[in-house]
Amino acid sequence: MNPPEAISARDEGAVRYRVEGGVAHLTFDRPGARNAMTFAMYDALAEGLARIEADASVRVAVLRGAGGKAFVAGTDIEQFSGFTGADGVAYEARIDAYIDGLERCRVPTVAVIEGFAVGGGLAIANACDIRIAQAGARFGVPIARTLGNCLSPANLRRLTATLGPSFMSRMLLLAEMPSAETLAPLGYLATVAEAGALDAEVAATCERLLGHAPVTMRVTRAMLRRLAQDSHASATDLIAECYGSRDFAAGVEAFLAKRPAVWTGA
Repeated sequence: MNPPEAISARDEGAVRYRVEGGVAHLTFDRPGARNAMTFAMYDALAEGLARIEADASVRVAVLRGAGGKAFVAGTDIEQFSGFTGADGVAYEARIDAYIDGLERCRVPTVAVIEGFAVGGGLAIANACDIRIAQAGARFGVPIARTLGNCLSPANLRRLTATLGPSFMSRMLLLAEMPSAETLAPLGYLATVAEAGALDAEVAATCERLLGHAPVTMRVTRAMLRRLAQDSHASATDLIAECYGSRDFAAGVEAFLAKRPAVWTGA
């Protein structure tokens, strides 16, 4: 087990990174501000994702907020002081780039939501493959009631793809903050767990992912990203990568021999 390490540790908060048993843990650490993201924290998230990309031992990534009261309560509002229209365009492009990087993470991503996932926090959780929430957690982008800004088309597309256009219209226009219990029946959350059972649920999910074929999961996630933007997108390169992998050959051999496959990710 590697000790927790601060990628960015100033008064602007930190994103802490550690790897244990093939799982990379990225923790948004600014609990006094409900883990509201500073630009330094967004940069640290990108750096953590780059470290995952470079570390072949990592097979799963878990994103979580520190303190147990919030996942991420949006972007730090103080950073918007004096913003112009041009600043807003640049900001939304910058956030799009961070979220796109998370979507393209090499390994399956699991968001663990306690308390609030708001604004940028919802965007981060939404970009993860699997979301596990504590009972009572709340989700939303209440900017029509609070800041009076807007989302980019890219982030609206992402949220609409997972929650549906009608639900997103209602959430945004009425500034609603639906609970985990409301979102669970929509399939948005893998699990809603009581506080005492949350860690065990996260561990069990990671264990399942660690036991599955990395190449299959990687190309499937890449196909889903393409289809989200183009329903007729080609994926012959990804299909060839998967069927041409050593893991596929090993999987066929193991299946015929009636024994579990040993995946290498190659």
